[in-house]
Amino acid sequence: MTDLASLSLVDAADAVAKRDVTARALLDACFARLDAAEDRVNATIWVDREGAYRSAEAADKAVANGAKLGKLHGLPLVHKDMYYQAGRPCTCGSKIRKDFVPTTTATVLERMAAEGAYAYGGLNMAEFAQNPTGHNAHYGDCHNPWNLPYITGGSSSGSGAAVAARFTYAALGSDTGGSIRLPASACGVTGLKPTQTRVSRAGVMPLSFSHDNVGPLTRTVRDCARVMGVIAGHDPLDPTSATEPVPDYEALLSGDVRGLRIGVPSTYFLEGADAPIVAAIDAALAVLAARGAVIVPMTLPLMDAVSAYGSIVSRVEGATIHAQWMRDHPQDYSVHLSARLFGGNAIPGTYYVEALSRRGPILQAFAKEVFAKVDVLASPAIKTVLPTLAATDIDHGPAGTEKTFMAVSANTRPFNYLGLPTISVPCGFDPNGCPIGLQIAGRPFAEAKVMMVADAFQRDTDWHAREPTL
Repeated sequence: MTDLASLSLVDAADAVAKRDVTARALLDACFARLDAAEDRVNATIWVDREGAYRSAEAADKAVANGAKLGKLHGLPLVHKDMYYQAGRPCTCGSKIRKDFVPTTTATVLERMAAEGAYAYGGLNMAEFAQNPTGHNAHYGDCHNPWNLPYITGGSSSGSGAAVAARFTYAALGSDTGGSIRLPASACGVTGLKPTQTRVSRAGVMPLSFSHDNVGPLTRTVRDCARVMGVIAGHDPLDPTSATEPVPDYEALLSGDVRGLRIGVPSTYFLEGADAPIVAAIDAALAVLAARGAVIVPMTLPLMDAVSAYGSIVSRVEGATIHAQWMRDHPQDYSVHLSARLFGGNAIPGTYYVEALSRRGPILQAFAKEVFAKVDVLASPAIKTVLPTLAATDIDHGPAGTEKTFMAVSANTRPFNYLGLPTISVPCGFDPNGCPIGLQIAGRPFAEAKVMMVADAFQRDTDWHAREPTL
């Protein structure tokens, strides 16, 4: 019999709705996985077991009483510890907020609760969501379930590790420079960064006003589509959230990619890529080509500007958000985060305004040049063989460690400045047994198409179904 913790989110929710399993049984299965491996993975910061069991019992009672069930009914989930839950801790992975208890709940969590899911804790993360590796000086580093000395990707490190280790059926992360796609790639799960403004950010600790995104990490693309159908859409509490209609993402997963054009950049995204990564991406593209997709090699425009301007925006906005805390509690930040935030204060305001004002024209030019020729772009999420935690420890490592550290997010950062929807799905393993991620990006609000391509790939492969041995 299949371990209930191994079920996909969709299968688990559907099983509860059909009365094939109970919510309590799902929770027991997830806690069994957590108890067996958490001491090595370190994916959580806090866990509310009593509250979780109360929620599971309430979910089972609703089923017994014939209540109308939501799309996520009875699912025990746990999220990056930067989503506010009224009356519960929210550390943001920091020392400064170790005792912070919000009085409000994030809109996305309320929407998931309205569909029957409940949260049982807070997941480990980079301090204030600001590193791509999984290091945390305050709560301990998060470890990759596939190979413990290796990075999980960040900053949603616990989200990637917990989904991979089957502690939860899905987890919300945040993505400002790759922080959903990096842990999805490194931990062998599916992670979607939606279009900028597609999902409400109300009740979520910010990092960069112009680059932050809320999105899911899940086992499969279909799981991702179901969660997106719940959390996407305009929110009056977040005036920046888009009013664009939300399609039925799950219903649009047809698997039909015949004639769809997939652009493969010959510049930037594959420059300096390690051979095992290139081989895995080529093999993944061959799978999609066998389904009828057309592979189109291409050169991307404006990438130098995208990289430079994106760095300016994220650094200045991060420094602005943390300005008061940096004045009052500078000693409570880790070394590398202090350096990043203080550096943001040194960037001239004219550079920041230029970077923001050029964003629209650059996106317009990029879309005209690229999406007139192809439907989606494909690239590695991480272009190098996954490094270890030791090799990326910039607080304590030797000179040169920062180069390895920054290389992790080189392929994800551009899509935050451009604001494009981008997904990472597992497509192989590197020589160290760590997962490799295929990154697929589309035009603004093309989440459905991006997920359709990724789902088509998963129909003919089993990388997403593999589990680490812990």
